[in-house]
Amino acid sequence: MPNSTQKYRVCVIEDDPDVAFFMKTVLEKRADSVVLTITAPATAMQQIAEFEPDLVLTDIEMPGVSGLDILKQLRVEYPGMPVVVMTAHVSVDYAVSALRSQADEFLTKPVASADLVSIVTRLAEEGRTRMAASAPLVVLAIGAHPDDVEIGVGGILSAHRDAGNKVVILTMSRGARGGDAQNRQHESLAAAELLGARLFMEDLEDTQISAADPTVGIIERVVAEVRPDIVYTHSAHDRHQDHRAVHAATLVATRSVRTVCCYQSPSATIDYRPTRFVPIDGFTDAKLALIDCFQSQTELRAYLEPDFVLATARYWSRFGGGQNCEPLEVIKDTADISMPVSSMTQGTRFKGNNA
Repeated sequence: MPNSTQKYRVCVIEDDPDVAFFMKTVLEKRADSVVLTITAPATAMQQIAEFEPDLVLTDIEMPGVSGLDILKQLRVEYPGMPVVVMTAHVSVDYAVSALRSQADEFLTKPVASADLVSIVTRLAEEGRTRMAASAPLVVLAIGAHPDDVEIGVGGILSAHRDAGNKVVILTMSRGARGGDAQNRQHESLAAAELLGARLFMEDLEDTQISAADPTVGIIERVVAEVRPDIVYTHSAHDRHQDHRAVHAATLVATRSVRTVCCYQSPSATIDYRPTRFVPIDGFTDAKLALIDCFQSQTELRAYLEPDFVLATARYWSRFGGGQNCEPLEVIKDTADISMPVSSMTQGTRFKGNNA
């Protein structure tokens, strides 16, 4: 999804090459837009999917596929995208058909340059605002080792997925000091698949992760690629040096991210002071299932026993709502951490309570 500082992306579907070239030139020079012209309307939907425009401007009368046919398809596949239809033949029937198909504007050719620029700029801005409001959140959880994020925010990540948000996990090492690296990689893949998350698996040296590069560079690369709205990572209040290093590197690499929060690890110190307590009722079983993917660790670590995990969540609920909570230290919060979870709240939104 383009951000508000990027040029508007406009798709012009016009079988007349001269008209298409005219509109492209006007919109690029006077509306400062990136313009894709499509002169073969049969390929329009495929090219639109690849181009991801903010607005589509289409002629009505074209060979093979009419502009109204394209409009109907766009309304099904991209309901929030503005669409302008145009024709050289002024007709009430055309106008009625276009409006019934929910066109945002109906223009007759020739279209004055000033009108074209004004309409496209206004609708592209409105469309971008609507799309941004309806787009799912992108959530990035960063851990130093396999199983870190599942232990810290497995319930919250499961709630995000249930709400339709996109979840990405970035694991900085294969955890070779805690077990066989290949086994731990397979366990991470299994957990990501169970969660429905995208996994980035790096191979920094376990116990030797740096707070500077290459750690910062890796996180910056992933942030640039997935553009998260929320980032969860380790706390600085932790006995493990890798956890502290990932925390420090994350703060540097996520300067553009609106919300950054720190989860609790089993190695967190008594200085870990959460200020947000997110209810995970309905997702405790999902969290346990994620942790159970890491058999190489659950067989060795007492803190991964289900009773211990549930007792921890139950304890933190004394500061938040519900019966079970995951705690977060909020570093910065300019986006809403609340998550719509239909199975829990019947369409309402819940958010973690402040202490």
